[in-house]
Amino acid sequence: MTDLVTLEADLLAQVAAAADLSALDAVRVAAVGKQGAVSALLKTLGSLSPDERRDRGGQINGLRDRVQTALNDRRAALETAELDRRLAAERLDLTLPAPHVRRGAVHPTMQVMDEMIAIFATLGFAVAEGPDIEDDFHNFTALNFPPKHPAREMHDTFFFEPDDKGERKLLRTHTSPMQVRTMIAQKPPIRIISPGRTYRCDSDQTHTPMFHQVEGLVIDRNIHMGHLKWTLETFVARFFENDQVTTRFRPHHFPFTEPSAEVDVQCDRSGGEIRIGQGTDWLEILGCGMVHPNVLRACGIDPDEFQGFAFGMGVDRLGMLKYGMPDLRDMFASDVRWLSHYGFSAFAAPNPASGLS
Repeated sequence: MTDLVTLEADLLAQVAAAADLSALDAVRVAAVGKQGAVSALLKTLGSLSPDERRDRGGQINGLRDRVQTALNDRRAALETAELDRRLAAERLDLTLPAPHVRRGAVHPTMQVMDEMIAIFATLGFAVAEGPDIEDDFHNFTALNFPPKHPAREMHDTFFFEPDDKGERKLLRTHTSPMQVRTMIAQKPPIRIISPGRTYRCDSDQTHTPMFHQVEGLVIDRNIHMGHLKWTLETFVARFFENDQVTTRFRPHHFPFTEPSAEVDVQCDRSGGEIRIGQGTDWLEILGCGMVHPNVLRACGIDPDEFQGFAFGMGVDRLGMLKYGMPDLRDMFASDVRWLSHYGFSAFAAPNPASGLS
């Protein structure tokens, strides 16, 4: 019994002397760990008679419980002391005046979107906004997507579970549904842009699952490709603030336009940078075309009386090109260092009078 009393006094003294959690854990291992002093005593019970084992076992287990209780109490005390120390060291005097440093910044995506809206406003376009969650009719059917079109499948589109009627809502894959909603609600002439968030199952250096688009729509009598070409060339020159920007229209296919085209800008890719308005390379920046007659009919507009054009472009990608941001994913990484570098002043609202950027 004397050896247990001596061991207990020694262990409790070590627990009380532990200066921090690391030292306390070392005492715990030496006392009640698998190879600890108390554990070693428990291993000797097998060689005792049943009566001796009962008495000796109760004494050793009592010792173990008292040592464990002391360890727990000491741990709680050390943790409380550490918390008090940190609170004292990290104290902040909220009565002090704020430093005279501008901390906030406008995200480049929002700045670029404002720039685009400002340009199209001077061209007579109104802004139309709508829901991020759409139905199949507005996102696909009314835009002349065939029932089995690949864009309806899960690898491109975020679908919700079917509702009570069996219809699956979805996160809009483009802002074109606002064109449909506008054509249904408003009679021509129509001249709108629809900026907003869009969603697709895609992620790499130039694609993210959520991104921003600005799409445009013009519906009127006697509208033709010449009007579309002038509108986009005017926008590109004003957006990049360079009258020397050269564009190229290439034939393409979109279900909701016919004829359709992709628009490239002349650029220089040498030196690891992309410079717009110079060089001999080309870079695709947007898609466009004349509104398909089936889209007009789906929206209750007579294609024999009215024609129109539509276009769509990525806000984030245009921002990357204009302001030299190398990776689209960084725009959504919530890194304040990145935002402090690429962000804009809230007082630098883009407008045609004082300039865009």
